Amino acid sequence: MQSRTIKTSTPGYILRISFVAVLVLAGALALACGASSPSADPAANPAAGSPAKPIKLGFSAWPGWFPWQVAEEAGIFKQVGVNVELVWFEGYIDSINALAGGQLDANSQTLNDTLASVAAGSSQVIVLTNDNSTGNDQIIAAEGIKTIQDLKGKRIGVEVGVVDHFLLLLGLRSAGLSQADVTIVNLETGAAAAAFAAGQLDAVGVFAPFTTQALKRPGSHVVFTSKDFPGAIPDHLAVSAALIKSNPQGVQKLVEAWFKTLDYMKQHPEETLAIRSKRAGVSVAEYQEYDSGTRLFSVEDNVKAFGPGNDYTSLQYAAQEISKFLVDSKFVEAAPNLTGLFDPQFVQAYAKAAK
Repeated sequence: MQSRTIKTSTPGYILRISFVAVLVLAGALALACGASSPSADPAANPAAGSPAKPIKLGFSAWPGWFPWQVAEEAGIFKQVGVNVELVWFEGYIDSINALAGGQLDANSQTLNDTLASVAAGSSQVIVLTNDNSTGNDQIIAAEGIKTIQDLKGKRIGVEVGVVDHFLLLLGLRSAGLSQADVTIVNLETGAAAAAFAAGQLDAVGVFAPFTTQALKRPGSHVVFTSKDFPGAIPDHLAVSAALIKSNPQGVQKLVEAWFKTLDYMKQHPEETLAIRSKRAGVSVAEYQEYDSGTRLFSVEDNVKAFGPGNDYTSLQYAAQEISKFLVDSKFVEAAPNLTGLFDPQFVQAYAKAAK
C-alpha cells in the first residue's frame, strides 16, 4: 500500500497526537527515568514486578477484557495467590501508552497495537490470548451508505493508529480503495461514536461497547466488521519483559487467574454477566448482544495459537502480516523485531497442570 497523508479535522474535539509519536515520547521518558530493559538486572528496578509489590494490570472497554473485572470481584486473584492492582482506563490508547511508558506491568491490548509499541522501542511480551474479535469491531455508516465503495469521499471518524483504523484500512483495501479516498477524522473511540451519533460524521470505526452508542443514530447500520477478516484482530495479555524476568511466578498466576475466571463465568453466568455489563456501562441485554462478536480463547485455543501456521490462526503468521501492514501504512518506520514477542511457557504450563 502506498503511503498517504492522513487528512484530519476536529469538529469540536481536540486532535490527538500521532500514536507512534506518543509511544516514542513515552519510551524516551521511561529511558530517561532509568526504566530497565529485558537484559537489565531486576535488582536495578525493584518496583517492576517485584513479588512483594502488586502487579499493575491495565484494561479498558472491550468484551474480551471484562473478565478481569470478574476476576477481581469474585476474588480469583486472591484465590490463586497473586497480588494485582487492576487499573481501569476510560481510553484504550492511554492504557497502551501506560504500558509502553512503564506505568503498568501488564495490559490487555490488540496484536497490532502491541507490535506498534515494540516497533517504537517498548519491551513487551505476549503471554496469553484473551480472544479474537469476530464482529465487535465495526465500521458503521449513515443511512444511504450501503457498501464499502460508498465510503469514498466520506468523513470517517476513527482513532488513528489503533485497531479500528486498521480494520477500516483492511476493508478499504478489499474494495480497491485506500486511505486517500476518504477523509479521516482523528478522534478517541468514545468521542468518535458520540460525534457520529450526533450526525457530525458520515461513518465511524468503533468497537463494542461504543458500537451501541454509534448505532443510536437513526438509519445507521453496519457496513462491515472484524467478522469479515477472521483472525485479523486478536487480543492479548501483554506484559513487560522486566516483569517476566523479576516475577515469572506472578505472570504464571495471572494466566492461571484468567482461565479460572473463564471457568467461573461458565458456572455463574448471571452473576458474571451483571459484573461485565456494569463495567461496560450498558444493560445486561445490550451486553448479551456482544457475545457472538468476541470469541474467548480456551486453554487449547491458546496452545494452538502460539504454534506455527500459515494463516491468521497462528500468532507468528499474524504478527508478520500485520507488521508488513503497519510499515506499508506508515504507522511505523520499520517492522518490529518479533524475536521473543511470544512466550508460550505460561499457557503451556497451565495446560499441562490442568490435565
